[in-house]
Amino acid sequence: MKEAIDLLKKNNLLKIIDDELDIYLEIPHIAYIEVKKEDSKAILFTNVVDKKNKKKFDEPVLMNVFCNEKAVKLFIGDGDKIGAEIQSLLKMKPPTTFSEKLSTFGKLFALKNTIPKKLKGKGECQQVIKIGKEAKLSDLPILTTWEQDGGPFITMGQVYTTSLNGEMKNLGMYRLQVYDDHTLGMHWQIHKDSNHFFHEYKKAGKKMPVSIGIGGDPMYIWCGQAPLPIGIFELMLYGFVKNKNAQLVKSITNDIYVPKDNDYIIEGFVDTSKLRIEGPFGDHTGYYTLEEEYPFMDVTAITQKNKPVFLATVVGKPPLEDKYMGHATERIFLPLLKTTAPDLIDYYMPENGVFHNLILAKIKTLYPGHASQMMHAFWGVGQMSFVKHAIFVNEDSPALDDHQAISEYILNRINIDDILISKGVVDALDHSSPKFAVGGKLGIDCTGEEIKESGITLLSDQELLIKINNLTAEVKNLKQYFTNTKNPVTVISVDKKRSQKHLFEDLKEIYENLKILIIVDEGNQNDLNNQYMLVWRVVNNIDSNRDIYYDTNTICVDGTNKNSYDNFQRRWPDDVDCTKSVLKSLQERKIIDISNEFIKKYQL
Repeated sequence: MKEAIDLLKKNNLLKIIDDELDIYLEIPHIAYIEVKKEDSKAILFTNVVDKKNKKKFDEPVLMNVFCNEKAVKLFIGDGDKIGAEIQSLLKMKPPTTFSEKLSTFGKLFALKNTIPKKLKGKGECQQVIKIGKEAKLSDLPILTTWEQDGGPFITMGQVYTTSLNGEMKNLGMYRLQVYDDHTLGMHWQIHKDSNHFFHEYKKAGKKMPVSIGIGGDPMYIWCGQAPLPIGIFELMLYGFVKNKNAQLVKSITNDIYVPKDNDYIIEGFVDTSKLRIEGPFGDHTGYYTLEEEYPFMDVTAITQKNKPVFLATVVGKPPLEDKYMGHATERIFLPLLKTTAPDLIDYYMPENGVFHNLILAKIKTLYPGHASQMMHAFWGVGQMSFVKHAIFVNEDSPALDDHQAISEYILNRINIDDILISKGVVDALDHSSPKFAVGGKLGIDCTGEEIKESGITLLSDQELLIKINNLTAEVKNLKQYFTNTKNPVTVISVDKKRSQKHLFEDLKEIYENLKILIIVDEGNQNDLNNQYMLVWRVVNNIDSNRDIYYDTNTICVDGTNKNSYDNFQRRWPDDVDCTKSVLKSLQERKIIDISNEFIKKYQL
């Protein structure tokens, strides 16, 4: 962490705030606002307090370490170059000439650095050792990020686990709720490797050892969220990218090996016979994830450096730090994804689609139905299986991250006959599916030629709203987008008093003026002029099996919050919003300087 801080300073990527700030809401709110700025920087908070418990911490808190693309390159490297290295390994052939043999030997020799190295003795992470009752989580500046959170959460914990037989190791990054000084929640979602290990220990009737690292090389954090296949230890990726072995030492009270340079290690055991309610927690979807039962760890030891730095992140509505981490992941893992989908050229997961809610993919289309085949391939591949909405375009499309151009390309090719609606696993954080972790999948094939005619008569926004209001009073506002394309998009806001499929039926008289209709709630921070947040809201809120209706020429997408009108049986969560009194206090103290436009733009 000290080296990381020096590197950030050297590259003008660090803000240092010496004002006294609280671990309850204040510090996370400042970091949340900073990372949304175009010139965002990491922040080192040097005067950290717990006002509720009248406590002052010696250690500083570092947030937004992956504050932008430049920071990611500093700590991880160039994603495209790393991806190219992986691709060259995947395409290695038996050498035939002496020079080829030397080249192959060099590549294979470098792979020796992928294997983590176990050291004897203690590491810097064990300069201070507290065991048993002396190991108190309240001694760490663990943040409470959002007002409705179930308590303080560790947000950048590197969770190290091992299979029952010791043959497989895993590094994951999960949120960790603090229940008390000696109890820490484990948010192991049902599809995660650590959860598979948990069930092995549970079946054997044994407690499961867990060690959690905080800080150290920022690369550990990225490795912890990398979508590697089960059985591949994430620290091997560290060795591959850094071209040096990860250096590990044994935990004090269990047999888990951890990086020697972590700032903190929290050790303990999970009693696999017990679960506990975890949450709620304002998560990276921008919504609160609701209370569910999860395992928890009994803390047996906390070790640390003599002068540690506490590393944390903040999650909520995009854009956030995961935007920059996710882009590196895209580039690096493209070659591996191509091994399952060989005709894939590129893919893009926009951050306002919160990654698993929307993906754009460019393919080399070779035959009819090729895109549909690729959709099924995506939905069957590792973490890609959680993607809810996938849009496929042909190799002649614009760059996938050219939002205006790719949107026009797609809207000129959407055809109702090329829409595939399916069902499968969705992320455990998804709140819109009728059932937990199972929901709709939407695939759209836009690899064909442009549609010849739109088949509709365009009206102005005002004319169209008047025409709609003659049919129903529940529509309050309207805005049309991409009217230059064959599939113009009409966004309406409604005062919802019934299922929106009935509204869609009532609008039949004006289908001649509607091609794609998107419905959102009036109010609820939905600004019809804010495309970025409208995309975020809609892809979060829809389940394709329930919320997409279409006629012969018109498609409707219901992006409203779901309730009893929709026969929705689960509890709909609240948006993750900043606490207004905290924002006001920070503004009055001149710690943050944001306009009302900024607050509105990012729906703070």
